Amino acid sequence: MIKKLASILSLFALTSCVTLQQQTGTSMIQKDSLGKWKVTDFAGHGEVTVENGVLKIGMGIELTGVNWTGELPKEDYEISFEGRRVLGNDFFCGLTFPVKDKHATLVLGGWGGALVGISSLDNLDASENETGDVYIFEDGDWYAIKLHVLSDRLKVWINGKEQINVSLENREVSMRPGEIEQSIPLGIATWITGSEIRNMRMRQLVKTE
Repeated sequence: MIKKLASILSLFALTSCVTLQQQTGTSMIQKDSLGKWKVTDFAGHGEVTVENGVLKIGMGIELTGVNWTGELPKEDYEISFEGRRVLGNDFFCGLTFPVKDKHATLVLGGWGGALVGISSLDNLDASENETGDVYIFEDGDWYAIKLHVLSDRLKVWINGKEQINVSLENREVSMRPGEIEQSIPLGIATWITGSEIRNMRMRQLVKTE
């Protein structure tokens, strides 16, 4: 009886660990190195470093950023992080991500600092499609971002409040043409802006009935 109880408790402990792993996902930023990130070869890019778990993207002439070289899901996944603008006045994070076999970019603070949206849907960038909106990002303040890439929908939260919820049914998902395409398949980029990213995680979403 005691052996059976110990066996059940061991199984419960193992199940708890697996559940915790599914909840927390993969940490994407190491303490003091780029790890699985590499600096994107944008012309005139700024310096990129990692210090104490914070990814620091320096201001460049135009685009500066990094590409993820690790494994990637293509649908039904979540990416969450905290980000802030520390220099400049344009987007402090252009997060390019896979959507099945296509790619798109979540723009945070574009067009002079306040545009949020997805580029591109039906060949319309974030300033032209229905995901585009004005959001005032205060310099130096951290913002919690969460992105859900589902098989039929994209959802974005900022500081816990839903900002984007758009159906992908009968929609064309694509990148805005240009140098930003170097961020494929997963990348972070800024435009003439310095930023910091921390607490970035990625996890697969499990569908429940």
